[in-house]
Amino acid sequence: MKMIRRMYINELLGTDFPIIQGGMANIASGEFAAAVSNSGALGTIAAGGMKSEQLEREIDICKNLTDRPFAVNLVMLSRHISELIGVVAKHGVRFVTVGAGSPHQYMELFRENGISVLPLVSSPSIARRLERSGVLAVIAEGTEAGGHIGEMTTMTLVPQTVTQVSMPVIAAGGIACGRQMLAAEVLGAAGVQIGTALLFTEECPLHPNYKEAILRANASKITVIGRRGGMPIRLIKNEMTREYHRLEQAGAGLEELENYTLGALGRAVREGDVVDGSVMAGFTVGQFNDILPVKERIDGFIREYEHARASLAMSVSSRDVQNEA
Repeated sequence: MKMIRRMYINELLGTDFPIIQGGMANIASGEFAAAVSNSGALGTIAAGGMKSEQLEREIDICKNLTDRPFAVNLVMLSRHISELIGVVAKHGVRFVTVGAGSPHQYMELFRENGISVLPLVSSPSIARRLERSGVLAVIAEGTEAGGHIGEMTTMTLVPQTVTQVSMPVIAAGGIACGRQMLAAEVLGAAGVQIGTALLFTEECPLHPNYKEAILRANASKITVIGRRGGMPIRLIKNEMTREYHRLEQAGAGLEELENYTLGALGRAVREGDVVDGSVMAGFTVGQFNDILPVKERIDGFIREYEHARASLAMSVSSRDVQNEA
């Protein structure tokens, strides 16, 4: 029995490792993206919530700090999306990850400017539709992830997507160590996207209160809000989430619920309000108890991945020998 082909998305991206940084709105700045890219992964600037001028500044910062490839994450439902795409094209950004809507109407513009598109998908059917649009790859994100989520788990979403499309599939959601990277590879993924794990780094521009909150958290402290409105979000339980659920049970309308959470992520990230703010994180928070430099964190992923892969290969080889005997 032969081992499956190694992850290869790094060959298409020009990075050292088959790892993409998740596009975390209000968190993933140009400086942070540069630190990730300099560590061998694909750093990502999150344009969610930005206007064109701010995105330009963050791209300039990133370019001044790295000569490695990086991406920009675009929220397709943004009312500034046309201007943001114009900024990405103007500054020669090679890769964009996209979510919250389809990139279909902009694909010709992306192609004309040499921009490769990697959309997030929550189901195999969405991936099939996007493949016809000419995207480079899809990021199949399972419900274990932090922030906005779908319903399928990574364990079910990735293999079903892999069998239904011919383009590369990048696994995301619940991946925060080398063993989980290897599991994604076994499922057929060409690479992984990592978000929550990179919150536990020195360079991640989070308020110290936010970092302290995720260090104290474990999987039992994670909840979801927004299911009723069709925009579920995974985050850490606090007074805000409890009040949100209370309002839902009391029959609050979708507009009232949306207004209640308005600006909550920014308050948590920048002001350190982890009581009434939105502390987004995935189920993998329970795997970490320290804050490390980005490079050390990513190098740790790769060392563990290589060790796990070698151990699996040895186990398979040993079993084959026993079967032949």
